[in-house]
Amino acid sequence: MEKEKNEPVSQGSAGDSKRLVIPEILESVIIAVILATIIRLFLLAPFFIPSQSMEPALLVGDRIIVSKIAYRLGEPQRGDIIVFKYPRDPRKDYVKRLIGFEGEEVTLKNNRLYINGKETPEKYLPKGLSFYDFGPVVVPNGCYLMLGDNRPNSEDSRVWGPLPKENAIGKAILIYWPFNRARLL
Repeated sequence: MEKEKNEPVSQGSAGDSKRLVIPEILESVIIAVILATIIRLFLLAPFFIPSQSMEPALLVGDRIIVSKIAYRLGEPQRGDIIVFKYPRDPRKDYVKRLIGFEGEEVTLKNNRLYINGKETPEKYLPKGLSFYDFGPVVVPNGCYLMLGDNRPNSEDSRVWGPLPKENAIGKAILIYWPFNRARLL
């Protein structure tokens, strides 16, 4: 006996559709975890600011996003806020502002920055900030000179020396928390 062409095709039971949903959800979760891991390892990473060394640009408790790919696509610029592995203990991450490049002579004198003897404005520093003189020092090859914006309360290259370029993790690009301070850096 032949089936009639108009007979409905069996849709399966509710149990069959549940069995199909679980693999789809599992697949979606696995893809999301893989993408999040790739983004975190190679592109962007969150960091927490634990100290006052970068005030007023970054405050204690700020959470920032750092671009790990920024310096693969281009060179750092003077004034960039960089997260890096602390030279004295690479298990710790620090955040400071890039001030000097290899071969440059850096001097802090009378609360002013001089690069190769020329005064260099620092618009990101608060007006009237007072800090001790430093230098002149010549930044060694393969290194940066890093300073905190809160110069009187910052452990930076004045204390631990130049930062090897390979210690740089990435460029701070965004404050995302607290929400009322959210902004591009």
